[in-house]
Amino acid sequence: MHICFLTNEFPKEGFPHGGIGSFVKTLAITLVKNNIKVSVVGINYTSKTENEIVDGINIYRLKKSSVKGLSWYFNSKAVNKKISQIHKENPIHIIESSELGLAFISKIKDIKYIIRLHGGHHFFAESENRKINKWKGFQEKRSFSKADAFIAVSQYVKKHTEKYLSYNNKPVAYISNPIDTDFFKPIVKNESDNKIVFAGTVCEKKGIRQLIQAFPLVKKEIPNAVLEIYGRDWFFADGTSYIKMLTEKELSKIGNVAEDIYFKGAISFNEIPNAYAQATVCVFPSHMETQGLVAPEAMSMEKAVVFTKLGPGPEAVEDYKTGLLCDPYNPEDIAEKIIWFFSNKEKKEIIEKSARKFVVQKYGLNTIIDQNIVFYKSLIKSED
Repeated sequence: MHICFLTNEFPKEGFPHGGIGSFVKTLAITLVKNNIKVSVVGINYTSKTENEIVDGINIYRLKKSSVKGLSWYFNSKAVNKKISQIHKENPIHIIESSELGLAFISKIKDIKYIIRLHGGHHFFAESENRKINKWKGFQEKRSFSKADAFIAVSQYVKKHTEKYLSYNNKPVAYISNPIDTDFFKPIVKNESDNKIVFAGTVCEKKGIRQLIQAFPLVKKEIPNAVLEIYGRDWFFADGTSYIKMLTEKELSKIGNVAEDIYFKGAISFNEIPNAYAQATVCVFPSHMETQGLVAPEAMSMEKAVVFTKLGPGPEAVEDYKTGLLCDPYNPEDIAEKIIWFFSNKEKKEIIEKSARKFVVQKYGLNTIIDQNIVFYKSLIKSED
């Protein structure tokens, strides 16, 4: 079996990447270990074409088009050409992409096309209460019409996506994103006694502004607390930095407390466990997620986690049993949940142990890989 993933986000040293890139890397490495051939095709971070093999995965990063207004056309043309070339050399059985990924892909008869619901334009437009961008909305509908099957990473994303987009009576599987519980495992004696850690893109929908607003409330109860923020910056349409906005508007409001907030920037995938390991509490007050990788990653390391109560939050965290759920729009509630962990050390340890057990059972790599392989094979078999 040969699986080809379409993504521009596959991790590359020296460049930031999102959750989809991390997911594809984790899944791809394990598929290769199960004797499945894996290719990844996407547009490069730089203006040149690069091919490499990493952990047995064939990665094709194609030169980015610089033609203003038509870059989508030339980029899609390059991807289609590469897919055709790969297929002739080693037949592809499955092509998988995220929601918009199939919009301009030319279908090849013997290949099955899957969309994995990581959270597309319609999904986040609803959650962020904003209008649908006509161009992106068109792409997403066109992409969905080409899919032969879908995989939802949470029940929530499946339910809320189908409000706006049709699955066209195609098969829909529910398979969580996997967590490598051998990579994200407890690190002994590395925990600080005062550190709050956030990881993720530093942007509005990740709830970082409300977390910063909650921090002075935490400091009143935990005077030595510090907040470390790991993740790449996000930029507004005019090019303005989100971190700069936070610094100028939010940090300026909280006075000396701001001295204990540290923006650590983007870190490599391999450095993430050490960042979690040092945390007393990991806090991810996202306004919306499709599943969210950071919470179960930290939980897998037996870390105390505060996660969002919205969206699929309750699918990932059982309140007061495997973590705490917060109202991500309410700084007081976020602060209250953080303080609870600091103030209830014995209960915190019980929750941390339960959290890892839960993650291993629900998101364990081998379990999730088996579910994916079974679904892939069912689609290929249906063609026979």
